[in-house]
Amino acid sequence: MKKFAWILAACLPLMANAQDDLVKKLENNKSDSAKKKYIFTTIVDLETTPVRNQASSGTCWSYSTNSFLESEMIRMGKQPVQLAQLYSARWVYINKADTYVRLHGGLSWGDGGECHDVINMYAKYGAMPQSVYTGLHYGTEKNKFGELQAILKGMLDAVVANHNGTLSTAWKQAFQAVLDTYLGAVPDHFEYDGKTYTPQSFAKERVGINPKDYVELSSFTDAPYYKKTMLMVPDNWTFQKVYNVKLPDVTNIIDNALKHGYTVAWAADVSEKSFSWKNGVAYVPEKEYEDMDDSEKKQMFDGPKPEKTITPEVRQEAYDNYATTDDHGMHIVGLAKDQNGREYYKVKNSWGEKNDYKGYLYVSKAYVKYKTTAFLLHKNAIPADIREKLDI
Repeated sequence: MKKFAWILAACLPLMANAQDDLVKKLENNKSDSAKKKYIFTTIVDLETTPVRNQASSGTCWSYSTNSFLESEMIRMGKQPVQLAQLYSARWVYINKADTYVRLHGGLSWGDGGECHDVINMYAKYGAMPQSVYTGLHYGTEKNKFGELQAILKGMLDAVVANHNGTLSTAWKQAFQAVLDTYLGAVPDHFEYDGKTYTPQSFAKERVGINPKDYVELSSFTDAPYYKKTMLMVPDNWTFQKVYNVKLPDVTNIIDNALKHGYTVAWAADVSEKSFSWKNGVAYVPEKEYEDMDDSEKKQMFDGPKPEKTITPEVRQEAYDNYATTDDHGMHIVGLAKDQNGREYYKVKNSWGEKNDYKGYLYVSKAYVKYKTTAFLLHKNAIPADIREKLDI
């Protein structure tokens, strides 16, 4: 269980074609017979909006969590609106830049972020529809952030290195001017469905969620259970804490959410050989990949295989030794079982529809226990007994 050397936190920021490269790498984990050998039966399949493509940008956290908010609109009986992923991302970059400079450059910089960033930006700046704010103002039809992020980081490093003892009054304006040029300036007002909105009024009147209703959780053995603990990953630039629950609670909470109509925003490691984007399947092989012979490697996705037992200690060790890193954000929207009765989560991705399940994957519960870095959902989706322990 290794990491690609160029994976940087969530969704590989900074490299112009990093996301495309990751998809190509993961496409190598394939077997032509995989879809024929897995037979999935639906248990829960919640309604969501169409699959999108983040393209060459590390904005999975924004795509997945905005997709989650779109499903929340459906759950609440509203007509869903495709939300502007890059509106959320733009405000994250502005706020992250301030933290980067305040810490004298001592912060991971790049496209990456966390699920809670979308909720925080929504609470502070509202939301916009994708049709009004596409973020595409630099000559392409898809996101391509390599040049943008190189310029942004260069500016910030220049500010940190050349302030001569006092920061200028111009750097924030210059930083935002670059974002205006590449992503587009944010309008004070805009028209949508024949009505005039501000980003704040659109969030309140059209989307209608309460940011205070959403909580983020994870599971670690080195912190007290049912208390908040720091999410120690590079892209947690706000140093936000998450609720720490016991390992069985992770899937129990997700199961409870899905069975009561709630979807889940999910952050996880996806660089394992047993995560196959092409085949749309992720699981935890009983045997380590390095210990498999050529035949076993070739047949990894040739139908369901025995899985490794995931304990809290196994999970923590992978997190501690960098075998689990904060690679990617996705959206859990359903539950299914294979022909042997093993349960998998149906997961909506943001890499377009070019895989066997048109943009979705089936991820085993063992994989979710093993490789989750954090997950976010409505507080009422948590079972009452666990919510009581968390004092929510």
